Amino acid sequence: MLHVSGPGCSSIGYGATQEIGPFIVDTNGHGLKYNPYSWNKEANMLFLESPVGVGFSYSNTTNDYHIIGDEFTANDSYAFLHKWFLMFPSYRKRAFYIAGESYAGKYVPELAELTIDKNNDPSLHIDLKGILLGNPETSDAEDWRGLVDYAWSHAVISDETLKIIRGSCNFDSNDTWSNDNCTEAVDELIKQYKEIDIFSLYTSVCIGDSASSDGRFTQIMYRPSSKKMPRIMGGYDPCRDKYAKAFYNRPDVQKALHASDGHVLKNWSTCNKKIFEEWSDSKKSVLPIYRKLIARGLKIWVYSGDTDGGVSVLSTRYSLSSLGLPITRTWRPWYHQKQVFTQFKNMQKT
Repeated sequence: MLHVSGPGCSSIGYGATQEIGPFIVDTNGHGLKYNPYSWNKEANMLFLESPVGVGFSYSNTTNDYHIIGDEFTANDSYAFLHKWFLMFPSYRKRAFYIAGESYAGKYVPELAELTIDKNNDPSLHIDLKGILLGNPETSDAEDWRGLVDYAWSHAVISDETLKIIRGSCNFDSNDTWSNDNCTEAVDELIKQYKEIDIFSLYTSVCIGDSASSDGRFTQIMYRPSSKKMPRIMGGYDPCRDKYAKAFYNRPDVQKALHASDGHVLKNWSTCNKKIFEEWSDSKKSVLPIYRKLIARGLKIWVYSGDTDGGVSVLSTRYSLSSLGLPITRTWRPWYHQKQVFTQFKNMQKT
């Protein structure tokens, strides 16, 4: 099952039709085309719109929209899983993995923790084997340190800005956002990404796309109080967000999905800005949950692309290093068709 980032962004609009689903949205939302890199070649895939208010999802309980946060999302997602397995019991005994990226780095481990806790009741058992996390938000302090160091090492910010941030920002403390020197320097860092894509540093932005529409309601959205930013997707085509919005707002598509009658349409967007702005709770770190999951025998695969400046590979390395786990296999290349594609290492539970 895949969660994407946000919080408030669509797993259907991103994961299913821009990244790893069987089909991806064609240029300008005219239709779908075959995706040769789809994950469903290897596994059955679920793309979950969570929490309520994402994509076409909704709640009949008005108060739900005012209490949305990490805890609500974990409970809501688990309620879906429980009901789904009741409807399709043949899948209950199959190996199950939860995957996510960016801010889902928080609520995927939280959902996994809730699942293993609920598994104490045999009637609720789900055969969860592990989680997969791509460029995940993990620990606020390490994520911010990685964001800053990555920006400097890739010539996004000046030596002077780096010096001010390192001298005035204590990312381990909530009080750091009350320090004017810190917030002004971080604002300067964020400003440098205004004309480029923080999540794909060397990819062009979509020319002519409105920064106020769908997932691109802002190129970077930054709030010191919550320290969260929504991922701006797009892969190698920076306009895919626009294509997805055009596709899912088509009358025939909404009717086929039973999202509307094809006449009175729903306004679909890749990300729900209101959910992001009103997110009520967020753990500072999910590393304690990592330890709990590892102790319970779950596998955790963390992978990071090295052109993402928002949740950078440095943030991932800083967070994982702080776990202090022993290394079973050292840093080494991963080959595909005799070409080096990435570097990786293995860590074991203590």
